[in-house]
Amino acid sequence: METQNTALTNIESLGEFGLIEHLTQHNTTKHITTLKSVGDDCAIIDHGNHVTAITTDMLVENVHFDLIYTPLRHLGYKAVTVNLSDVAAMNVTPTHITVSIALSSKYTLEAVEEIYAGIYLACEKYKIDLVGGDTTTSQLGLVISVTAWGDAPKEEIVYRNGASETDLLFVSGDLGAAYLGLQILEREKQVFLENKNIQPDLEGNDYILQRQLKPEPRTDVKELLRLLEIQPTSMIDVSDGISSELLHICRQSNVGCSIYEEKIPIDPTAINTARDFVLDPVTCALNGGEDYELLFSIKLSDYDKIKGNPNFTAIGHITNVSAGCNLVSNSGVVTPLIAQGWNALLKNEKVDVK
Repeated sequence: METQNTALTNIESLGEFGLIEHLTQHNTTKHITTLKSVGDDCAIIDHGNHVTAITTDMLVENVHFDLIYTPLRHLGYKAVTVNLSDVAAMNVTPTHITVSIALSSKYTLEAVEEIYAGIYLACEKYKIDLVGGDTTTSQLGLVISVTAWGDAPKEEIVYRNGASETDLLFVSGDLGAAYLGLQILEREKQVFLENKNIQPDLEGNDYILQRQLKPEPRTDVKELLRLLEIQPTSMIDVSDGISSELLHICRQSNVGCSIYEEKIPIDPTAINTARDFVLDPVTCALNGGEDYELLFSIKLSDYDKIKGNPNFTAIGHITNVSAGCNLVSNSGVVTPLIAQGWNALLKNEKVDVK
């Protein structure tokens, strides 16, 4: 009798990116129009004189959002904008979305209308057309899946794998605030669960709460860089923490990097909140995730075009792969970068099979 192998692999042991690599290791493309399949913020489909960047994301109740503190309208808005961020990371302006939603019996028509009010608000703000989707039932709660895409000339597309030694690293906006907004929401949730008569203490935290509940994708970066006459050599959106995203760029470009603690942009509100929670603000910026800013590299020769621009911050540079990927502290101590962003397999951040 044949002995069956009963040793099964726990998915959590692979981690988020290990799972993605395992599931896609034998993926092959069959159409010459597929310029890029898995492995970037979007897939890229060739139409001759232009290409389409397409991406999809799923938000699952009690994994990606908690309805105790997430307004349904904000949830609908966020479900759209996190996808627009991926399209923007390819240096493409998003134009269309589809929305699929799975609902349990606890949701009323009015609740679903509120979710869609947020979806349509995002569509209006970012000039996006909602062109389809699907609805079905769920046994466990709410699931929202959004697919987004946009077109651009082929030569404008920016991938993760284009960084070269001596390139400079820049990031838009600031980092870490979304994670700290989540800490405040989780703290107030615990207070509420212990005493439902106590009102949440959210005063003075509007910015970091918005970064968590209603993130805005940097669809403006493409035009800002065009006006500066800069074409990034690589780019990625900051959804899983900048350390994780930077390692993606370096791994796919076969390079190393050095980033500097003193250069990492952090909003003063985020710094103060981190200290209130006895957290290191830089660690929150490196590993917190859900900032939805854009991290990109540019040629050294383009530095004079961008220096001093208030929209972007230089945080480091690309090195030879042999140097590794490192963080240089304020005191000059060099520490290897480690991807410690949140893991959806452990009910934290999202998983993107891209």
